[in-house]
Amino acid sequence: MRYFIIAGEASGDLHGSNLVKGIFAADPGAEIFCWGGDLMEKAGAKLLMHYRQNAFMGFLTVLLHLPSVVRNLKLCKRQIAGLRPDAVILIDYPGFNLRIARYARTTGLNVLYYISPKLWAWNESRVKIIKKYVNRMYIIFPFEEEFYRKHGIEVKYYGNPLTDEIENFRNSPVYGKEESSSSITADAFKRTIALVPGSRIHEVNHILPEMLKIVPLFPEHTFIITAAQNIPLSVYDKHTGNLPVKTVYGRTYEILSASEAALVKSGTSTLEAALLGVPQVVCYKGDPVSFFIARRLVKVKYISLVNLILGREAVTELIQHLLTRENLAASLEKIMPGGSDRERLLKDYEEIKNILGPAGASSRIASEMVTFINELGKNV
Repeated sequence: MRYFIIAGEASGDLHGSNLVKGIFAADPGAEIFCWGGDLMEKAGAKLLMHYRQNAFMGFLTVLLHLPSVVRNLKLCKRQIAGLRPDAVILIDYPGFNLRIARYARTTGLNVLYYISPKLWAWNESRVKIIKKYVNRMYIIFPFEEEFYRKHGIEVKYYGNPLTDEIENFRNSPVYGKEESSSSITADAFKRTIALVPGSRIHEVNHILPEMLKIVPLFPEHTFIITAAQNIPLSVYDKHTGNLPVKTVYGRTYEILSASEAALVKSGTSTLEAALLGVPQVVCYKGDPVSFFIARRLVKVKYISLVNLILGREAVTELIQHLLTRENLAASLEKIMPGGSDRERLLKDYEEIKNILGPAGASSRIASEMVTFINELGKNV
């Protein structure tokens, strides 16, 4: 069968790559085309557009790049029309993907959605689009079952793909190796604090400067920035200046595992840090216009996946005006070794692991997708 997969950012590329592997395992003769990234291409999909050329997030950013967004939508629709895949598989990225869902379904194609948009957080009305134009939704958080059930949409939780990534890392040769961990630190005799400022340039520009303000307050530690592959080193360098901070690409899990604690931009990385057992402070700061609009639309109490999954405040969230040097330093002290919140937070992490369940989600979801598409074909 022929598949057309669309991912719009780095995390989507990661999960998409594992989905591609799972589809090939369940359907060895599959033809897979994608809008994604290097990981999906490496897994065997034919890359038609890199997410770096389509990664516009935030109200103001999308508005400023609206002509490019419109051109990319038209191009994607033309490619889908030309390939006529057995299924269009959409990975999160709702601003773009929900428009593609409408187009694909109205032209008679099957539409599967992998990793639900955070409709339970804001813009809940979009669930009507999913109900009308998506054949099946595949969720990655257990609490999403109740949300979709409330709207009359059948979904089933098969697990979270991040558990697969963490297990793969723990089974890798670098996990737990002291020589590997020390090789990424600036000083093997210092303890490490990880800085995870996000995978988009505008995130780094807003969040990293605030994180870096605490570096002088912890002279006994090494600070390491986990750099996103799609962001040039110059973007980080303009913020770090002469500070004793190291920027490292492609070794996020190693850096987190070697760290006593981390400052983490809200998003997927907060769950990764939790599954790796790294105490963290969650950080977010955006441009004032986007934040002003989002604050009036977002309905959830928390922004980090850790707190959302647990339904309570396990990790401290410092958002916008709360993201200050004083608050960061005080919150970080509490989760360092000997800190008042460290042991409690590590126990909360164990609860998250139990809630998410065992690894193997990617292959289970891919196999179910292939079976479902086959059944749809038989019913035509």
